[in-house]
Amino acid sequence: MSNYIFRIIRNASLGKMREAVKTCHERSGKSSVKIYQDMIHCARKFGAGYYDYQIFAFYNLTEEQRATYMTRLISKKFNTFMNDYAYDHFLENKDEFNKLYKDYIGREFVQLQEASKEEVMRFCANREYIFCKMQDLECGHGCERIKTSDYKSMEELYDYLTSKGFCTIEDNIQQHPALSKLYPNAVNSMRIITVLDSKGVPHVLYIVQKMGIGGSIIDNNCLFTPVNPETGEIMYPAHSGDTLKGIIYTEHPDTHVKLQGYVIPYVKEAVQMCLKAATIVPQIRYVGWDVATTPNGPAIIEGNTYCAHDFWQLPPHTPDGIGILPKIKEYIPEFFEGKIK
Repeated sequence: MSNYIFRIIRNASLGKMREAVKTCHERSGKSSVKIYQDMIHCARKFGAGYYDYQIFAFYNLTEEQRATYMTRLISKKFNTFMNDYAYDHFLENKDEFNKLYKDYIGREFVQLQEASKEEVMRFCANREYIFCKMQDLECGHGCERIKTSDYKSMEELYDYLTSKGFCTIEDNIQQHPALSKLYPNAVNSMRIITVLDSKGVPHVLYIVQKMGIGGSIIDNNCLFTPVNPETGEIMYPAHSGDTLKGIIYTEHPDTHVKLQGYVIPYVKEAVQMCLKAATIVPQIRYVGWDVATTPNGPAIIEGNTYCAHDFWQLPPHTPDGIGILPKIKEYIPEFFEGKIK
């Protein structure tokens, strides 16, 4: 841990750290000097950088509560402990993913590098919209939703697709009306986190519902809030995708739908689907699945092999001040047998 604190100090942006100290001072009323000293203490003891300290409101937590949080350092160690990244291409490569998880994605697709020009044009001609993905990018980067009639011909569309370097062309997912009511311009997906225990049995750690905002056609870095895996109810107000700002939404700012208590359909079915999918590549034991809710049930969009550590642990979603580590310990006790800090 001593090496980690030195790396934090060496690599930290002093400007951003000063801004974090200032923000925490304003939110807590504690002196900036005490905040700074406490940040260093939390980095040394809990592996929490100033980003963790701010977003998890460590200034309001006891030592016992702080010890329950998956900080950035612990997250990195847990990802490495759980996943053999020699196998991550099965999930990160869009072409391989669609082939391997074909029974779970609920949509047709064509692979641009493998299909003939005629096959690609025929696929596009039969659809009003198509959704295009880059090969190894994630979080929606490089994706485009295209209205095929915007092009004069399928030839012109094909030339655009190949010039952009897309790898996979898919059906545009039609989401359930209950999700369109929340926000109509994007496919609002659930992030369902699964882990495989030492015997290969899959478990769900938690679920958050993501939502687009402000005209975005994707739901990444927008709004998110935990979902009850049994009832499908949204449990708390939503948090902004920019977690540093600490903005909380009790209703969606665009549609004004009240969030807490709103029921997401097919959550139990989505859980069962992800538990099955989690066993397909057992070398990757820790996955964040993005799951769409369609009128006919859940459909997996993609699997992420490096999971964000801030979901579920933010102040509005942890009224008891307890992070995710106790639940991880329930399923993966072997991770805690050595010193993780």
